[in-house]
Amino acid sequence: MGTRDLPQKRLPTRVHTPGAPGRPCSIAAALKIVGERWALLAVREIGFGNHRFDQIAINTGASRDILTARLRSLEAAGVLYRSLYNERPPRYQYHLTEAGRDLFPVLAALRDWGDRWLVEEKPTVIEHTCGHELRAVSACEHCGGRLDSRGGPAVARFQTPGWSKSGPVEG
Repeated sequence: MGTRDLPQKRLPTRVHTPGAPGRPCSIAAALKIVGERWALLAVREIGFGNHRFDQIAINTGASRDILTARLRSLEAAGVLYRSLYNERPPRYQYHLTEAGRDLFPVLAALRDWGDRWLVEEKPTVIEHTCGHELRAVSACEHCGGRLDSRGGPAVARFQTPGWSKSGPVEG
């Protein structure tokens, strides 16, 4: 099955509802779906090619009930889908949708940050097919300019009415 043949489900278009507390933000909307530890670890394992529940549970360390809940919420959000591989008893494999595969750069950035700030030795090295270590790079798609560790040279433009850099605007 090619990637174009995979089931696709649109993610919710509006996660932040008007009147909800806090700044309207795509980061907050994304964290509602993948912001819990076991969710991203499940995506990591499926991305590594571990598609069966028992493999995902062992490699994440999640309890079965928590992992079941996370896999169901990721499926409902369109991040992954499951397919039956055994009818009796019913057993499923989990696969990433396009939305799930689009989390790979997020996982790469988290891995790079953890390698730099949290561990003495890298527990995993991801190599590109060219043979070199794959590192996350944030750059402008238009000019190729890189985002540096201080957030520059990017500038936030706030498009939500009633909000500025400092927060809610009176009036």
